[in-house]
Amino acid sequence: MTRTEMIADYLRAHARRRIDRVDEGDCGRNARAAVALIDAAVYAASLDSRARVVRRLTAAGCFTDGRFDPGAEGELIVRCHGTVREAGPARLLEALAASAERAAAARAPRPRPASA
Repeated sequence: MTRTEMIADYLRAHARRRIDRVDEGDCGRNARAAVALIDAAVYAASLDSRARVVRRLTAAGCFTDGRFDPGAEGELIVRCHGTVREAGPARLLEALAASAERAAAARAPRPRPASA
């Protein structure tokens, strides 16, 4: 499975959860979010594996054990996707890459100060 397919699978799984979610009075919010996630999955699957955003996600360590994991902040971003009208698929993936890069930077070992 390619990395772009892993991203698409992850997004489709979140879309399925939104479709299965029943909230009284959500005024179609879950349906709109599911459609936005499906759109993002199609977009991700169509990307070349060498696309800049895929390389950023790879460098940040989002692909492990044959699956895509954008981390905790990325999970929140995906959960909120579809609630902002201007948030298209490219913006979603860019936001995921940025959050994964922040998480990777936080995990990186910090140099110790030189002792005197």
